[in-house]
Amino acid sequence: MKLWSIAICLCAFACVGDAAAEPKRIHVFVALADNASQGIAPVPAKIGNGDDAEENLYWGNSEGFKAIFGRSKTWKLEKAEANPVPEILDRRTYRHASKDCILIAEAWRGKNIHQCLEAFFTNLRDRKSDLTAFIGHNGLMDDPVAVSILDASTKPTDAIILCCLSGSYFKPHLEALKARPVLTTEQLMYPGSFLLRDALDVWLRNGTRPDIRLAAAKAYAANQSISVKAAAGVFSKLE
Repeated sequence: MKLWSIAICLCAFACVGDAAAEPKRIHVFVALADNASQGIAPVPAKIGNGDDAEENLYWGNSEGFKAIFGRSKTWKLEKAEANPVPEILDRRTYRHASKDCILIAEAWRGKNIHQCLEAFFTNLRDRKSDLTAFIGHNGLMDDPVAVSILDASTKPTDAIILCCLSGSYFKPHLEALKARPVLTTEQLMYPGSFLLRDALDVWLRNGTRPDIRLAAAKAYAANQSISVKAAAGVFSKLE
């Protein structure tokens, strides 16, 4: 084989290797609980202030995202940004300890929940992540959110939506965006971030959607002191 042919082959091999080495990406949008602006059953003022991420039910509280992932031995914090934009109070970047995966999570002000949902849908549409998650109040119950589907990519992408009744409320949008739901809900529920943590463990092992649902059910059962069978009813049957 001529030297130039060998060089071309080696270059092509290197390019394939670089593409294969691209880490998986997860983006988590957390809309902070906010008694003042969201249609939620009021929670104690300390954890229901949508302008205070550090104490918020869905972020800094003991079962909020920052607390759950901060205690994790699996996810290692790489970067923390306070107030990267006015609507976002905290943005954190994590790397998985054993899998080639990067996770970015954002704490959105509670009053900006609809901008948070719009950003969630845009992230899905543009395929910026392999998996996109939303945690918080189901803002679609309060007001509709416009979803732009122009030029939505057909590249595979997954979604996890942890809020009340997300299966029915989000289904039309996910179908329009050609996004695959891997964990959604059928009942009123509490979206503690322990659910996301355990679901991601299965997702990163290429587990099936029933496997992901079972992992979430076990985590919810333990948290709520109910049976796994009862907890499984909280989550949509997706296969």
